[in-house]
Amino acid sequence: MTMALPVASAADAGMVNINTATAQQLEALPRIGPAIAQRIIAYREKNGAFKRPAELMNVKGIGESTFLQLKDLITTGQKARG
Repeated sequence: MTMALPVASAADAGMVNINTATAQQLEALPRIGPAIAQRIIAYREKNGAFKRPAELMNVKGIGESTFLQLKDLITTGQKARG
């Protein structure tokens, strides 16, 4: 059985999509444990999809220093607008 997977852009390759990631996928990121992973999921369920990665700092427990460690590892799946 062959399974078709969505094609990600080269920029998104290997990145964690914070709008679709499971708790387990989020926990694979540095400084993200089970509690923060659940807060990320709860935040996106309450507020809708993250429009830009920096919105992750709205989640309790994710400050600027944590975000700076994550920013090159995450995506929202949105195309960047110039």
